[in-house]
Amino acid sequence: MTQPPPPPPQPSNDPRKEGFGAPQSPPPAGGFGAPPPPAPGTPPPAQPPGPPPGQPAYGYPPQAPGTPPPPAPGTPPPGQPGQPGQPGQPGQQGYGYPAPGQPPYGYQQYPPQHVTQPMGGPGGPGGGKKFNSQMAIIVASVVAVALIVGGGVWYSSSSGDPKEEAKAGETTGGKGGDSGPAGGGGEEKVPSNTASQVRFQLPAPKVGADTTLSVKGSWLTDDAYVKSGDSKIVGYEPKSGKELWTLPLSGPTCAGSRQVSEDGLAAVVFEAEGKKEYNGCSQIAVFDTKTGDKLWQKEVSDGGDKADFQEIVISEQTVAVGGGTDGGAAFELKSGKPRWAPKPSDTCKDAGYAGGEQLVAVRECGSYDNPRVEVQLIDAVSGTPKWTYKLPPGIDNAKVMSTKPVVFGVDSGEITDTGVTDIFALDEAGKLRSKAALGKREYQLDCDVNMVQECNGVVVGNDRVYLPTAQHQGSGDYGMTNEIVAFDLATGKTAGPKADAGEKYQMLPLRMDGTNILAYKIPPYDKGGQVVTIDPKTGKQTVLLENPAQEDIRDAETQFVLPDGAEMLYGDGALYISDKLMSKPSAADTRKRNLAVVFGAN
Repeated sequence: MTQPPPPPPQPSNDPRKEGFGAPQSPPPAGGFGAPPPPAPGTPPPAQPPGPPPGQPAYGYPPQAPGTPPPPAPGTPPPGQPGQPGQPGQPGQQGYGYPAPGQPPYGYQQYPPQHVTQPMGGPGGPGGGKKFNSQMAIIVASVVAVALIVGGGVWYSSSSGDPKEEAKAGETTGGKGGDSGPAGGGGEEKVPSNTASQVRFQLPAPKVGADTTLSVKGSWLTDDAYVKSGDSKIVGYEPKSGKELWTLPLSGPTCAGSRQVSEDGLAAVVFEAEGKKEYNGCSQIAVFDTKTGDKLWQKEVSDGGDKADFQEIVISEQTVAVGGGTDGGAAFELKSGKPRWAPKPSDTCKDAGYAGGEQLVAVRECGSYDNPRVEVQLIDAVSGTPKWTYKLPPGIDNAKVMSTKPVVFGVDSGEITDTGVTDIFALDEAGKLRSKAALGKREYQLDCDVNMVQECNGVVVGNDRVYLPTAQHQGSGDYGMTNEIVAFDLATGKTAGPKADAGEKYQMLPLRMDGTNILAYKIPPYDKGGQVVTIDPKTGKQTVLLENPAQEDIRDAETQFVLPDGAEMLYGDGALYISDKLMSKPSAADTRKRNLAVVFGAN
């Protein structure tokens, strides 16, 4: 009942033919784009080891001769209590404290980087090996990004107006705050008392040792909070947590649609029934979030074998699945009638889709060593492309952040820890409007490997894309912080004021709140998290929810790995945090484990 990642596709030198999945029309000449992602099944980057013995952690000032050494990694500030750590990680401390051998929270940590052989070394010309095709792909992607033939401009990431770069961290709200909608363009109401309480907690399912259970999928409507569990989906009353209904499944969930239709329908991919540890993510179903009734269940065959999918989206009246090695398929939302499916003769494939207001496909053609990637706006009924934007050879990924307008990110050159180094905005005709160059470590969004619509920590609205910056040293001795920055989709330049997370907090955008930005603040070791709505014109923050600082409650909140390891939903004055993958905690971790925790005001 576990879900290891699917095996990567096998290399092939055979050229791929056109025509996978939906019918294709000849693509128009398009602009140039950019870069590549990690291989299928690559786990999230591991945390780096701490500083060498005798050296201060990153972020500490150099010590003058004769001065006492800095606190060892893992030492909290004087007078502060310790906090238990993340589940499944022996001896690790909670958010705001370091793990043994790690620099303390408040000091920059960088993931391990790929090591490139010198040109004259064993891996380059003059050495013992030839310049291989993968290196050629990396070189080609770097060159392609720099050219940007379609747009003709390399946009700077600096703002045109220094005044707009001023940080605006003003916070309002709290006890006795005004009720009614938030200021500016926010639609979420500010509670009369923003201090939250735990509404309910969902206990973690039992997981065996050396096993990981996928529980992907959560949905929030006016009627129910819906969460995937161990081979089931359960609907809960949003305030009390009372169980409303249960939908049994043949195996663990592999993916859930981010979208819910206007009439409350959601879609899910899950494993087939079987006795193996992994039985393939071949089952596709649509269910009613109000009642738990399953409308239909399907599977797709490709030459006799069941197709394997890792993503599912809804757009208009279509459910589309992708993210595996077989290509893409689609069905009518209510009836399950097939719209298109992969064929054994197809060699180009729809790698995946992004849903919502429009349906966008990322399509792969060419050989394994020389892939060709296209981004297409497609008709949700027929699958026929309305336009095609071609990325140059060597770029083997595109992460769709918005389908209207179409905004996507790519990873150029070496694979970065965020999965995105450049963001492209296209116009309604599929032509390049702008490109924003993010760099390798300046921003901290997270995009899953080989997925099309799985970027966390990025929000598009107001003709802008909002991103969290990487953590950096705050003004105090202990504590990191960050900001949310906007890029104008018309120019590719930063625009408007930065929103400051505040000392020791890390802030992540969750979604748009009208024309405001809804954001979550990950708390330090001695406070609870916050949900705020941010006015994009002024950067002013209005607190909607502030969670308790009580240690056991804070432990429940910070047990989740953010931003990429959890699903976060906010609505009607409540924050719902849940896990995507669950494993058995270590013997050293004695905290109570939860599948989900819900905080609510009033």
